[in-house]
Amino acid sequence: MKKTTGMDRAATAQWRPATRAVRGGTWRSEHGETSEALFLTSGYTYDDAQTVADRFAGEAEGMTYSRLQNPTVAMLEERIALIEGAEACRVQASGMAAMTAALLCQLSMGDHVVAARAAFGSCRWLVDHLLPRFGIETTVIDSAVDGEWDAASRPNTKVFFFETPANPTLDVVNLRHVCDLARAHGIVTVVDNAFASPALQRPLEFGADVIAYSATKLMDGQGRVLAGAVCGSREFIDEKLLPFQRNTGPNLSPFNAWVVLKGLETLDLRARAQSAAALELGKFIEPRISRMLHPGLPSHPRHELAVQQMPNGTGPIFAFEVPGGRAQAFALLDALELIDISNNIGDCRSLLCHPASTTHANMGAEARAEMGVTEGLLRINVGLEDIEDLKEDMDRALSAAGL
Repeated sequence: MKKTTGMDRAATAQWRPATRAVRGGTWRSEHGETSEALFLTSGYTYDDAQTVADRFAGEAEGMTYSRLQNPTVAMLEERIALIEGAEACRVQASGMAAMTAALLCQLSMGDHVVAARAAFGSCRWLVDHLLPRFGIETTVIDSAVDGEWDAASRPNTKVFFFETPANPTLDVVNLRHVCDLARAHGIVTVVDNAFASPALQRPLEFGADVIAYSATKLMDGQGRVLAGAVCGSREFIDEKLLPFQRNTGPNLSPFNAWVVLKGLETLDLRARAQSAAALELGKFIEPRISRMLHPGLPSHPRHELAVQQMPNGTGPIFAFEVPGGRAQAFALLDALELIDISNNIGDCRSLLCHPASTTHANMGAEARAEMGVTEGLLRINVGLEDIEDLKEDMDRALSAAGL
């Protein structure tokens, strides 16, 4: 295989992110295919014994085993790194595989992690349960209060771990402040950027070290496959992440990698269009509910910061609270006709869920209360349907729920 003519770092560095999402990292075989080839193989053959010895010794380039390299997977890794503006990327089997690998590859017994309290339920499980089992101390803070990051830091703090905007309360972290603080103290920032994607927010530009993704979300964007990704410096990816991934095996299948490659081609268009629709739907809903959590609206406590960090749109996802608790939230969900009840996000279809009984159900009532995940909270992913149809469906559901 060969890369497309001119497909090197010097050439792609001149391209803008939307172009990189379509063209970046493309390899072509002797057949000259326009779409990326799908290589469904677990192993490879070699012309001679010395070639394979050199590859395993790291003295020659080339594939050795699909747990380590696969052409389709490698294309995806190169493309994500390009659109993220990172030196390197490794993809994983799911978003949670990416989060777990990004943390465990660099932490040891006796280390300390400061993490945001507002996070996806499984990310909080890593912080609250998994890391402490291995002697890694953790402190959970209100990530939207800048001073809490410094106050929680210790001499053994190795990682700041947070998502912005956060799931499901849409907390926004001041990336520049937190990343500058981390750099000053030799702390690695690990940022979950799944709610925004690199089309809307690029944390590396604010000084972040490691970016982790559920590529299942906006990168695929059509609810088809599970995938994860970790981006960072070449040193971090090769020396920290790769040994962990090589020996634990949370690998992405070539087929899923190919599907995400197809999703990246329209990422920029979808992310912007869905952000615009989410903003319009949020404005439509806000007068009829008790609390709106949308970073693109002036009512959000960090609206100006959110717009500064996400100039191309604040994302397709927002949350809102109804005053009648779980009963009223369920009544609204059950009255929907167009919008689906689903706990997924990033899809091109509009989806609505009740976090307290789904994505954050296993956290327990006390932890949910700490995060602000109330019984009346609903989270919506706004898709690519006609905005007027979405308004009509939401109007019917709000009225049916007595709002």
